[in-house]
Amino acid sequence: MTKISKSAKRMEATKDKPERTMGIDVSDRYSYLWLVDSEGEVVERDRVRSTEAAFRRYFEGEPRLRIALECGTHSPWMSRLLKQLGHQVIVANARKIPTITESESKNDWRDAEQLALMAAFNPRLLSPLQHRSLARQQDLNLIQARAILVKTRTLIVNALRGLVKSAGGRLPACSTESLPNRAASAIPPTLAEVALPLLQQVSLLNAQIAAMDQKIEELAAKYPEIGTLRSAPGVGPLVAAAYVLTLDRPNAVPSNRSAGAFLGLRPGQSQSGDSDPQKRITRTGNTYLRCLLVQSAQYILGRFGPDSALRRWGLKLAQSGGKRAKKRAIVAVARKLAVLLLSMWRSGRRFEPFPQPVQPQA
Repeated sequence: MTKISKSAKRMEATKDKPERTMGIDVSDRYSYLWLVDSEGEVVERDRVRSTEAAFRRYFEGEPRLRIALECGTHSPWMSRLLKQLGHQVIVANARKIPTITESESKNDWRDAEQLALMAAFNPRLLSPLQHRSLARQQDLNLIQARAILVKTRTLIVNALRGLVKSAGGRLPACSTESLPNRAASAIPPTLAEVALPLLQQVSLLNAQIAAMDQKIEELAAKYPEIGTLRSAPGVGPLVAAAYVLTLDRPNAVPSNRSAGAFLGLRPGQSQSGDSDPQKRITRTGNTYLRCLLVQSAQYILGRFGPDSALRRWGLKLAQSGGKRAKKRAIVAVARKLAVLLLSMWRSGRRFEPFPQPVQPQA
C-alpha cells in the first residue's frame, strides 16, 4: 500500500475545496449566513429560519459550498441535511474558539463572518467535530433519557424521605426499586394525600427505567465492542454503551492516553516558566459519561472490587493521605479506566487484571 504524504493530502483537500465558503451562526429561531469568495471577500449575507424545511429550500440546488457552523443543539440535523444536499460541512467546536466565545463585540453576523473566514483559509482553527450517525444518536438518546428519569426519581425519593422526616417518621432503608412496596406502611396518615402520589411516581419510574435497562442490554448485539468493554471491572452494560456511543468511534481521539483529557478527567494546566500550579480536572467533554466512569472507579476501589493491577495502583494512591487523597485516587482510576477502555476497544482484547509487560523484540 502506498503511503500518501501530508503535502499530497493537502493538495487533494485543496482540489476538493468549493469556490465559496459560508459561515452559519445558529440561533434557535434564525440562523445567520455569511458567504465569502476564495479571497475572503463577502459575497452575501442573509438569515434563514432554523428549521429543516427552511434550510432545504435555501440550500437545495445551490452550487456546492464549504459550510462552517458551531456545534450545538441544531448542528447534528443541520450537518446531516447539508451533507445530503451535497455541501462540504465543518462543525466547529465553539469552546475552542475564544475569538467567538470570548469576544467583547459578539453578535450573530460577526460570529458567522469569523466562521466563514476560518473555514475558508484554515479549517483547523475551528477544531472540527464529527457528529455521530442518526442511528447512533438515537441509541445515545435512550441512555440520556434514562439518565433524566433516574435523576427525577432521585429527586422524588429525597423529597419523600424529607416529608416523612418532617412529620416525625422515617422511611425504611432500602433500594429505590423496593421502596414503593416497603414505604407505604411507613407514611404517616397525615401525609398520605401528598406522599402516596409521589410513591406512585417512583413505582412508575422504576418500571420505565427497568424497560430502558433491558433495551440498553440489547445494544450489545448491535455494537459487539460493548461486550469487550464489559469485561473490565465496574463496567456494566450502561457504562460500556455510554462509552461506545459517546466517543462514537475508536479514533475519536488521537491516542489512548488522550481519552482522559477528552472526557475532562485530566488536571488543567497553567504552566509558565518555573510556575506550574496543580489544578483541578478540566471537566470538559461529556459530563454524564465522566460521572459513570467515576462511579466505576468507586466500585473498583471499594470493598467488592476484584483484585487487579488497576485496583492496587488506585489503593496505593488513596493511602498517601486523608480524604483528599482518596478523592484524587478515584479520579485517577477513572482517568486510567477511560484510557484502558479505549485501548480495549481499539485492540479488541478483553480486560486483563494483571497484564504482562511487552517483551522487547530481539
